[in-house]
Amino acid sequence: MTLATHEDGSVQDIVSKTDLRAELIGRRAAMTPEARAAAGRSIRDALLPVPEVEMAGTIAAYVSTGTEPDTRGLLFALWKRGTYVLLPRLLPDGDLDWASYEGPDSLVPGPRGRLEPSEPPRGPGAVASADVVIAPSLAADRTGMRLGRGGGSYDRALARVGPAILTVALLYDPELLQTVPAEPHDQRVRAAVTPSRGLVRLG
Repeated sequence: MTLATHEDGSVQDIVSKTDLRAELIGRRAAMTPEARAAAGRSIRDALLPVPEVEMAGTIAAYVSTGTEPDTRGLLFALWKRGTYVLLPRLLPDGDLDWASYEGPDSLVPGPRGRLEPSEPPRGPGAVASADVVIAPSLAADRTGMRLGRGGGSYDRALARVGPAILTVALLYDPELLQTVPAEPHDQRVRAAVTPSRGLVRLG
C-alpha cells in the first residue's frame, strides 16, 4: 500500500478504512517513545500561537493515549495560560460527554484506556461552546476528511460544532494524505497540525 503525503505528491492506492487504519496504527507502533514525545512538543509549539487558539476562551481537546501524538504538554500549557479546557468522557452509547480539565491531578482512568476529567460532566452539547476543537485522528486529507479509530464518537461531537469553529486533527507528518476514504456520516476537520509543517488549513 502506498500512502501519499502532500510533500511528495505520490499516488495513493484506494484502500478501505480498515486497511488504512491498520497501516497507520502499525506505523505509529514502530515509532520510538522519544519520537512520539518530540512530535508532541513540536505540535504543541505550533498550535499554541495560532490566532484562534490564542484568543480562545474554551478549547475542547483530549488526553493522548498509546501511540498518539502526546497532548499532555499542550493541555497543561493551555490550562496554565488561563484557557478553559474541556476533555471528553466516553458514554456507554459511544457519545462524548465533556468536563473541565483542572490540571494533571484532575484526570482519572476511563474506558478504553483513556484518562478522563474527574470534574462534573457538562453534557454532550458542551462541545458546541468551544472556540477550538482538537480531535484525535489517524489521518486527514486535503479536503479535511478525517480518519478516526472507527467508533464514531468524534463524528457525533464534530457534528455539534458550528461552521466557523476551528477543528483540528493532530497528526504525525506521514498522516496528512492525499485522500482518506469517507462515508456519509464522517465529519471533516478544518485544519491539521504536524510536527514539521505546523498548522495546515484544509478544505
